[in-house]
Order: sequence, then structure tokens, then C-alpha cells
Amino acid sequence: MSAWLLILALLVLGGVLSTLGDRLGSMVGKARLSLFNLRPRKTAVVITALTGSLISALSLGLMLLVSERLRVGLFQLDQIQAKVRDGRIALARSQQDLQTNRLELAQNREELLRSRQDRNRAEQGRQQALRSRSLALDSKRVVTGQLAVAQQRVGSLRQELQPLQNQRQRLEQERDRLSRDVKGRDADIRRTEAELAKVRRSIAAGQQELKGLETKVIALRRGDVVVASGQPLATAKVKVRKAEEAKAVIDALMQQANLTAFGMLLPGQKADRQILLVPRIDVEKLEQLLQRSGTWVVSIRSAANVLRGENRVLAFPDLRPNRQVVRQGESLARTVLEADVRSPEEIRSRMNLLLAASFARAQRQGTLVDGLQFDVTAFNTLGRALSARPQGVQATLEAVALVAADTPDPIVVELRWLPPNGRGG
Repeated sequence: MSAWLLILALLVLGGVLSTLGDRLGSMVGKARLSLFNLRPRKTAVVITALTGSLISALSLGLMLLVSERLRVGLFQLDQIQAKVRDGRIALARSQQDLQTNRLELAQNREELLRSRQDRNRAEQGRQQALRSRSLALDSKRVVTGQLAVAQQRVGSLRQELQPLQNQRQRLEQERDRLSRDVKGRDADIRRTEAELAKVRRSIAAGQQELKGLETKVIALRRGDVVVASGQPLATAKVKVRKAEEAKAVIDALMQQANLTAFGMLLPGQKADRQILLVPRIDVEKLEQLLQRSGTWVVSIRSAANVLRGENRVLAFPDLRPNRQVVRQGESLARTVLEADVRSPEEIRSRMNLLLAASFARAQRQGTLVDGLQFDVTAFNTLGRALSARPQGVQATLEAVALVAADTPDPIVVELRWLPPNGRGG
């Protein structure tokens, strides 16, 4: 409505001013006035032109005074257009940034979804591991209870056998005395021998049961563990001359360890899949370490106990520099058999202890083998010779390494009976 009023006011003002200008021009013309030394007619024209200019100026001034939009459009139009262009450019950039942010948000959502799925799988694996651990603990408690019962039975049998052994010794002494002193008392001797035979049968039965219980105790202690924690599955002595040889050596060792684990967990089945799991980062680190100069001993070891029936073996590589752990002719351990140690069982026990001490020393010196190698025939021959040695004679035994051995090499030993001067023969 204000725009129509403005137009009406302009029309009225223009009419009034044009009428006044015409009147003023006519009056100037009739009065024959002269301005600036002009002719009256030209003076009238000048007055009329000034009147028209005044009409335009007043019209424009009135419009500018009344309409703020006209003032802004007339004086600030270029600035507004520049701002509009800048705004459009900024809007386009904002739309591009918005599109980029939307793409990044979609990618982040996908990564978040994958992370949640990985976390759910890890949680399921942890729950399964906890259930397996609970079952293993229950089995261990049952085995521990059976072991305690068996040990109690072993102790009671040993206590029962001790009086029988004493009684056998007394009966044997009585039989010898009766045989020397009273040859005519055959009936008593036969009764004594019958009782002695009965006692021997009781002792034999008790010893048989004792052996069975000891075997059962050993089986209970071992449980169902097929692969022990830290047990080596494959060992090799390696010297890499070229960097590309390291991967081939590691692959061959991993295949050998997988075959060993497969044979232990699934005996009799074809090794047609990979059951050995070794972290990739450990394999890559091992490959880098093998590229260094020198001779190394690489072992693939079990990372945890593996029970019978499982189908996965977690393992890790063990790397150590190769060195000589046993010299040829080195004395690994010694022991002295007292004069009263003469029975084959006691002698065999002492010889086994000597071998155990030798193996313990070899382990302290860095060997990776699981046991010692020795000649069984020579071992038994030495045991019989020690049993048949003269009365009152002590015997010094020594375990000697027959060949030099490095860290992964087998250790071959020989048990020697030293002469009284202490030098090996």
C-alpha cells in the first residue's frame, strides 16, 4: 500500500511542480526578465529546465527518503551481488564438505560395525575358553582325588608288605638253621617251606599290585595331556646365507612341527590340514632375526598344554644362538656305590640317578634334547658286573660324553666304572 501512495505522491508532486514551472516560465517570459545577461526567451528556457531538474531531484529524494530498499539497491547493489556470489561459492563448498563428511560417516559406521562384530567374536572365544578352563579344572580335581586315593593305597600296601618281608627274612633264617642243625626234622622243614612259599606268594601278589598302583599313579599324574607346555615340536640348526632362504627354512620347520603335532593329537590319521597355529608377527620377527649372520637353533614349542581330543596347537618360535654344550670325553656326573649297595634293583636305581644328573647338567649347559642316548646292552652289562663285585668294595661311576654336541644335537653318554685311582678306563 505504501508503494501506491508513493507513486500517487510523485504524480501529484510532478504535476504541481510542472504547473509551477510553466507558470514561472510564462511569468518570466511576459516580464521579459534576463538572468546572467541572457535573452528573455533563453532565460525562460533556463527557468523551465531548472524547474524540471528540481522535479526530478525532489522525486528521487522523496523516493530515497521513503524507500529503504531503493537506497540499498541504488548505493549497495554491487556489494550485495558480490556477497551473493561469495555466499553461493561458500554454499557449494559446504555442500561438498557435507558430502565428504557423509561418506566418512558411512565408512566410520562400517568400521564400527566390524569392530563390534570382532568384539563379539572375541567375547565368544573368551567365553568358550572360560568354559574349557572350567571343564579342565573339574577334570583336574577328579584326577587329584583319584591320585590321593591311589597314593594312600600305595602307602598302606607298603606298610603291609614290610612285615611280610621281615617275616620272610625270619623264615628263611629259620629254614637255614633247621637245615644245618636238625636234618631229621623234614616235616618241620616242609611246613616251614610251605609257609615260606605262601608268604612269597603274598609278597609277589602285593608287589604286583604295588606295581599296578604305581603305574596307575603315574598315569593319573600325567592325565590326558598329549602335548606339554613348552614342549619342542621341531628343532633345527640353521645358518642362512641369503635373505630369501629364511622364509623357506621357516616354512619347512613349520611343516615338520605340524606333522609332529598331528601325529601326537590324531595318531593314525592323515595329516591333511594345518593344526599348528603360530602368530604371524612371531614368524615375521623370526624371519628378520634369521637374516643375521651366525648359526642359530630354531625350535617350534607348544605355548600351552594340549589335551587329548583337541584339534589345535598354539605354538611359538624359540631362537637362540648355536654353541657347543658338551665336549667329547667330558665328565657330566659321578656317583659312588657304597660297599653294601649290591642288589640289582639298587644298582639300577643309582645308575638311573647318575643318568638323570648328567641330563640335568646338559640342560643347564643349554641343550634342547629331551633325553640322553646310551648303549642299553653296555648299561645292563655294567649293572651285572657291579652286582658281582667283591664284598666290601666301593665303586665309583662316571657318565662321560662320547661325542661333542651342540645345542640341538643328541647327547651320547657312556657309564664307566672307575678304578680306585679315579681315572677313567
